Amino acid sequence: MSNTRVLPLLDDVDRPVEPCCPPLTERPFTADEAETAARMFKALGDPVRLRLFSAVASRDGGEACVCDISDVGVSQPTVSHHLKKLKEVGLLSSERRGTWVYYRVEPSVLAAMGKLLTIGPTGPVTV
Repeated sequence: MSNTRVLPLLDDVDRPVEPCCPPLTERPFTADEAETAARMFKALGDPVRLRLFSAVASRDGGEACVCDISDVGVSQPTVSHHLKKLKEVGLLSSERRGTWVYYRVEPSVLAAMGKLLTIGPTGPVTV
């Protein structure tokens, strides 16, 4: 009897972009949209999380082993905590390969966040 099993392939390329919220210039956010956007931006508002996110995003293929991105000046349990928070808001996903965990940027979420901050056809707001 074999312990081999076939795992499904993940194909993020064909997954449609699900925007969390409309662009800021389109209309005011609903309460749910504001909550979703605030969670993502709050997660990126921590300098350690932003460094970890950047470390993953800047790797070839937008994927990195936790063993390669842990050097951000905090302990390994703290790194794990911050990566968990980034996963909870949907900015990263992970996959265990042997003893290591690999993290990857969720391109659809990044695209949605980019659209959120896009200035509409009226141009930038001047203050």
